[in-house]
Amino acid sequence: MSTTLGSFIKQLQPEWTISLFENLDQAGLESSAPWNNAGTGHAALCELNYSPAGPDGSVATGKAVGINEQFHVSRQFWSHMVSSGHIGSPKDFINPIPHMSFVWGDAHAEYLKRRFEAFKAEPVFEQIEFSEDPAQLAQWAPLLMAGRDPQQRVAASRVAGGTDVDFGELSRKLAAYLAGNGAEINYGHRVTDVARGADGRWELKIKDKAAGQQKTVRARFVFVGAGGGALHLLQRSGIPEAKGYGGFPVSGQFLRCTDESVIARHGAKVYGQAAVGAPPMSVPHLDTRFVNGKRSLLFGPYGGFSPKFLKTGSFLDLPLSVRPSNLVPMLAVAKDNFSLVKYLVTEVLKTREGKNEALREFFPEATGEQWELITAGQRVQVIKKDPKKGGVLQFGTEVITSADGSISGLLGASPGASTAAPIMIQVLERCFPTEFKNWEPKLKEMIPGYGAKLNTNPSLLAEITADTNRVLQLG
Repeated sequence: MSTTLGSFIKQLQPEWTISLFENLDQAGLESSAPWNNAGTGHAALCELNYSPAGPDGSVATGKAVGINEQFHVSRQFWSHMVSSGHIGSPKDFINPIPHMSFVWGDAHAEYLKRRFEAFKAEPVFEQIEFSEDPAQLAQWAPLLMAGRDPQQRVAASRVAGGTDVDFGELSRKLAAYLAGNGAEINYGHRVTDVARGADGRWELKIKDKAAGQQKTVRARFVFVGAGGGALHLLQRSGIPEAKGYGGFPVSGQFLRCTDESVIARHGAKVYGQAAVGAPPMSVPHLDTRFVNGKRSLLFGPYGGFSPKFLKTGSFLDLPLSVRPSNLVPMLAVAKDNFSLVKYLVTEVLKTREGKNEALREFFPEATGEQWELITAGQRVQVIKKDPKKGGVLQFGTEVITSADGSISGLLGASPGASTAAPIMIQVLERCFPTEFKNWEPKLKEMIPGYGAKLNTNPSLLAEITADTNRVLQLG
């Protein structure tokens, strides 16, 4: 998020001074790292939680369409950065890979069929395919069908034009672009405090970890793009807009395949149905990814709990985030989300063989010896006030901005990085309303579909998709 915002500002207002402070030794090592579960190009092609069935069985497409349109904005931004020579080869961070949804059992198969029929009517999803034919499914994803009970009813949908994105590598490319164009990039620097100065500017206390020194930096505008660490800094800022927000951290693990012959047999991102009570980022998937140019395969995630807000954070993160203003929302969420707590406890207690059994529901012939267990990144779900319930657990992203637009930050998780470009455009519009009108022609140049709804403009959708596919080498 931070490098995306910086890259926009550098092109919209090149004379402005930009400084980036990163706690770790490189960009994109925490929430954006591919092994920390940020590797899918979330376009709502296969994630079933974005298209729930209603009480009458109908499938709502609105949220999925919105996320898909947002992803098209991100694709256009990346395409602009590539075609302008700012971030080098797109193959380093984005690769084509089909996206699939896969379910078993009569009820789930009927739902997936209704979802396909609803999606097929939407232009952004018109390429979607559906099948219950085992032979067809074996062609799409051989590992799913080998060794499966022939009497089990299975169904899948597929969009061939999906992508895999290494957001860690993309973050580093954007940071390098900023560094090469006058921005000050500071790695190994931890922001410990954000406070309003007497003159209205923000004063940031920053620790240089290598030198063991602390300094103060002053700025007219601050964006807090610190992943799970953003909540603490927004709370420290004292802005009223941050009051009442809390965070519920969820950790997890993956099984990563170590057998190259197995990896070579699977070429898709295959998402299933979430367990009852599971948060959206815990939807099980058998996932082809490209990391550092190498094809890989993982399965998971297996939910877990840690009070840390970052993988590199502190066990005190959760308790130190509690404030009088968010205590009631947090207690209300704890009371109303017993199914989530039960799910996490069950996941934490699951043995390695239990994890292998979950893998075999997707890949019946899997053997545990071919997979290693890795720890995923932390996700901090947003807890916010609710006038009726006292507090609700929100699955998604939330932008918090001060009334004067001088500070903004991002909370939440999925779809997250995939929608970074449109979310950062929203931040620009909120925080720089005077300048924004003058920036719109440049934004239109960078993002040809800016301001348009591609789902209601099929000809523009086709043109933009073809252009971005060509530039990003996704054909």
